[in-house]
Amino acid sequence: MRLLHTSDWHLGQTLHNFDRTHEHQRFLDWLLATIVAEQVDALLIAGDIFDNSNPSAASQRQLYRFLQQARAQSPQLDIVIVAGNHDSPGRLEAPGPLLEAHGTRVVGHVTRNGDGEIDLERMVVPLTGRDGSVKAWCVAIPFLRPGDVPRVDADSGPDNAAIDAYLSGIALLYQQAYALARSRATKGEAILAMGHCHMVGGDSSPDSERRILIGGTEALPASMFDPGIAYAALGHLHLAQKVGKQEHLRYCGSPIPLSFAEINYQHQVLRIDLDGDKAREIVPLQVPRAVELLRVPSQPAPLPQVIAELVGLDLPDAPLHEQPYLEVRVLLDGPEPSLRAQVEAALEGKPVRLAKIEPTRKVIAAPGFEPALSLDQLAQLQPDDIFRRLWQQRFGDDAPADQLAAFAELLMADERGLA
Repeated sequence: MRLLHTSDWHLGQTLHNFDRTHEHQRFLDWLLATIVAEQVDALLIAGDIFDNSNPSAASQRQLYRFLQQARAQSPQLDIVIVAGNHDSPGRLEAPGPLLEAHGTRVVGHVTRNGDGEIDLERMVVPLTGRDGSVKAWCVAIPFLRPGDVPRVDADSGPDNAAIDAYLSGIALLYQQAYALARSRATKGEAILAMGHCHMVGGDSSPDSERRILIGGTEALPASMFDPGIAYAALGHLHLAQKVGKQEHLRYCGSPIPLSFAEINYQHQVLRIDLDGDKAREIVPLQVPRAVELLRVPSQPAPLPQVIAELVGLDLPDAPLHEQPYLEVRVLLDGPEPSLRAQVEAALEGKPVRLAKIEPTRKVIAAPGFEPALSLDQLAQLQPDDIFRRLWQQRFGDDAPADQLAAFAELLMADERGLA
């Protein structure tokens, strides 16, 4: 049986106000052709399908058109989708009954029965081969918020109780779902796992990944996956990577660069060939880059040097939607009111889209005073960063873990309500 693992599409994303529909469509067209050429049996999409919880109608059409075309061109294809932290679970699941009729299973959130027990059945998905018989089982777990996981009594001190209960609850949910899949699987049928989470040791992209915050502890241990798992298809981190150097625990990464921090990422999907209940081979398939991202210069430099490099920039002609995005990096001694005007003048007539000017200033702070944050630094602050700074400012000490955990739970409850 052959699988493809992809995640973190972020349909509807804009890069510094530039629409990226063309790039996403180029990826989806490539993915569709790859599914057919590689004779894929199942497609696993591990979350963050959309860039936000209220995606545009155009983004939703883009997704559903792809799902329809994939099934039309590969009639036996099974598709499994789990929600990520950027997705609205309810919105993603809304067309579920229609999608299931055409071979697509969507798991957006954890549901419970009348007794409050978690419905594990809907998270254990059979995968069929070309002959129509079940060849594998997929434990499909969406992004988990504190209220989604089984309640576990934490044995540690009060500062870490909420954190430990959350982590233990996630591990227990995976164990319970795996046990159900194991009871269904016959000899020779593989069990796979899907998840949208941050694993211990994972390398993140700070400019484009929304941190998953649980009281300052967001990384999950690889030990939560049973040794019997043939493969774990993970989403959230945009850099393709193994977890704990284990071949069968993988992030496939995002299919397009979602920020300038991802310029050098090798964007890919992963092809997994199963042999019975094991993954025989895992092969990265490189995604062609439709539009380039450029940083000029490669490191911040004085303005005269930057202007000279921009004037000398030689790029081939291209239609607007294929022109590269540009980040200009300037080292300044002080305010430069005409900075944008000078940069735009140097780029006049060049086939490039100016996305960002990144000024770096030499700041010498007076003793006892911290330098003020720049607008770019402020834009990169996460809610918990602000909470920590305010706590430090008001009480003169680091925020306790239980307060961070309570803040995290409130934040996630708010996000869920908005979704």
